[in-house]
Amino acid sequence: MGKEHLIQIRRDLHRIPEIGFQEFKTQQYLLDLLNKLPQDRLEVRTWKTGIFALVKGTNPKKTIGYRADIDGLPITEETDYDFQSEHPGYMHACGHDFHMTIAIGILMHFIENPISDHVLFLFQPAEEGPGGAEPMLNSEIAQEWRPDIITALHISPELPVGTIATKPGLLFANTSELFIDLKGKGGHAAYPHTTNDMVVAACSLVTQLQSIVARNVDPLDSAVITIGKITGGTVQNIIAENARLEGTIRTLSVESMDRVKERIEEIVKGIEIGYSCQAKIDYGSMYHQVFNDEALTTEFMDYISENTSYHVNECSEAMTGEDFGYMVDQVSGFMFWLGVNSSYGLHHAKLQPDEAAIEVAVNVMSKYISFKATQS
Repeated sequence: MGKEHLIQIRRDLHRIPEIGFQEFKTQQYLLDLLNKLPQDRLEVRTWKTGIFALVKGTNPKKTIGYRADIDGLPITEETDYDFQSEHPGYMHACGHDFHMTIAIGILMHFIENPISDHVLFLFQPAEEGPGGAEPMLNSEIAQEWRPDIITALHISPELPVGTIATKPGLLFANTSELFIDLKGKGGHAAYPHTTNDMVVAACSLVTQLQSIVARNVDPLDSAVITIGKITGGTVQNIIAENARLEGTIRTLSVESMDRVKERIEEIVKGIEIGYSCQAKIDYGSMYHQVFNDEALTTEFMDYISENTSYHVNECSEAMTGEDFGYMVDQVSGFMFWLGVNSSYGLHHAKLQPDEAAIEVAVNVMSKYISFKATQS
């Protein structure tokens, strides 16, 4: 499959972003592509809105897994593309259109160039939420086609095309969503003494939450608590009866995640007492840290550095969340950053990755997977 064909696939997918477990058009587009390929060594099964595609080896000793996430984000696109999203309010702003296209390119390579081992492609829904990796890997299909190792990539707007970055061990943080609902007693703005103002309570809560990282997390560890959205009240002259905080928690250790949540719950209890209100905490989706297998990651970095013209950098761990962490928690594997050289970052409405990176990734992973198939 030529690079022009892959670029067209990426653009087709970019037009139809869909959120988690609603990727119906995306799944059908991928199935149509797969159904047009030679079927003698290809077996395809669906799982919810995702797809398993097994390219059978000629003399399999193991199964090498490759995962690509397929969902988009609820973001209104602001690029100058002539292939902008056709779904108002939704966009592939995290590069999953790239991820899918790269997986198709690698899959096509192994259809045309058989290797001894099986290669299993997991087109995974709901990476952005509510989380598709863990249930997909725990599905009956995955248990039957259990990979022995698993790999994945994520585009990096900050890195130039032709650069790969990763590291052995911890790559991405533990993450958890955070939703806190406060309920008090509303009333007329002229009679605050008869009410329990949830805007005031919410403001106090935000301030107190910021003390957790500064005073309850080991300074040699790292954590982030961000409240990205607050809603409360109805109009300017009515004291708010309800308020809602929406945010995220990021930590580099499981222990810190537990400690942060413990302190959040203690502080919220204090808010209930101090402001005579009721509070409810919902942690939403939580993603396990991405912990790269140290031996496999080092082997990958050495192989690409010694056998390709691409640049391989060892990066630092990031506070980024990725539900691929659930997969590498159960199966040995790794993830890496792929340079795509965009002026705008991930989850930005103007993200425009360089399509030249698609060919880089297909070449890198085709070579590495072929190399792994030579090992007993």
